[in-house]
Amino acid sequence: MNAKLPRTRLVLGMTAGLATVALATGVGAAQAQQDRKPQPPASQAVVQTSVLGVDAATRAAQAALDAAEQEGQRVTVAVIDRSGDVRVLLKGDGAGPQTEESAKRKAFTAVSFGQPTSALAKNAQGDGPTIRDIPGTLFLGGGVPVAANGGAIAGIGVGGAPSGDLDEKFAAAGLRAIGEIR
Repeated sequence: MNAKLPRTRLVLGMTAGLATVALATGVGAAQAQQDRKPQPPASQAVVQTSVLGVDAATRAAQAALDAAEQEGQRVTVAVIDRSGDVRVLLKGDGAGPQTEESAKRKAFTAVSFGQPTSALAKNAQGDGPTIRDIPGTLFLGGGVPVAANGGAIAGIGVGGAPSGDLDEKFAAAGLRAIGEIR
């Protein structure tokens, strides 16, 4: 009988220990549940945005560069995403050093405002502060937005032709190369 006594104590001790752990875990979980603030459903807490794929961005940039070269223009083409990051940058042979910054800023302006930069240039006129004072923007013709799902997701900017009208014509050729995006 004495041999069974240590075994019984061991079983009772283990049972009591497991019960204590289970109780503590349950109390801890209940407390954590009370401390937790209501969270919005995942559909409200996470926002998904569309991004122009690198293949489409490359096709657009190459088409714009090809259109400019067909007319003997030496330009740089930039495709910028909604966050302002460069997706593709193609500097044509003989393009001047200022063309890269011009193309990037035109693309950034087009995607930021969701309009061609030539249309925005009208609002950048006048004395005093205007939209032209926003850092990183350039309100000269040559930038067009790429839209999908009702909003601008990228901008195509061209810099280097003798006029903004030509730059914008080449940017529009890039837009046509990728077609309508949904």
